Amino acid sequence: MDNAVYVGLSRQMILRRELDIIANNVANADTVGFKVESLMARTEPAAPAETFGAPKPVKFVLDAGVARDFGQGALFTTGSDLDLGIEGDGFFEVTTEDGARYTRDGRFRLDELGRIVTQAGDPVSGDGGGEIIVNPQDGAVTIAADGTVSQGENAIGKIAVMRFDDLSVLEKAGDNLLRNVSNLQPEAAPDVRVRQGMLEGSNVKPILEITRLIEVTRAYESVTRMMESTADLSRRAVERMGRAN
Repeated sequence: MDNAVYVGLSRQMILRRELDIIANNVANADTVGFKVESLMARTEPAAPAETFGAPKPVKFVLDAGVARDFGQGALFTTGSDLDLGIEGDGFFEVTTEDGARYTRDGRFRLDELGRIVTQAGDPVSGDGGGEIIVNPQDGAVTIAADGTVSQGENAIGKIAVMRFDDLSVLEKAGDNLLRNVSNLQPEAAPDVRVRQGMLEGSNVKPILEITRLIEVTRAYESVTRMMESTADLSRRAVERMGRAN
């Protein structure tokens, strides 16, 4: 293989990865709190094969990670007392078996102990790290814009909403949760507003993602044709050299 085919293969691998990410975005267009993702790529120079007139160095395309857009998704009304949406930059904190996790998915419920938990049963952290326990016999639950949870005139806790100065420290952890992969500690997000009876939709724009999907597919096909043409030229050159000898 010559340099063009190697470079083409590196580009194809990136395009395949980008197709997977776009397909995942489209699949999660209706997922509560989902944040759209895109591929980051970089070039890496490498010494080319020793062919006359080849550019030096040859630049290969490599995967540099996934970028996540944490922009606000649209809030929509559900009417459920324990559905919560965040307006602003922040995350609900959840306590799991593996430690603290963070999410924008506010589809909460009560478990058999009266705790406010996620759909997976993980307790939602209160302000200060404790659990929030509701007594169903004390009446309906109201949640203020600052996260304060009340039953009647009695405040029983406050939903913790946390923020990070650097969002790049957050990594997907499954179940629509994020984990902190650094030593950076989150802090309370006093400027956000919690909306009871509402959820935040995905910030995926399906039309844009479908457009990207078409563009990436065409780019993949173009690289494939280039590689086939290069391989055909190499084959013809070998055949001519064989006849000349």
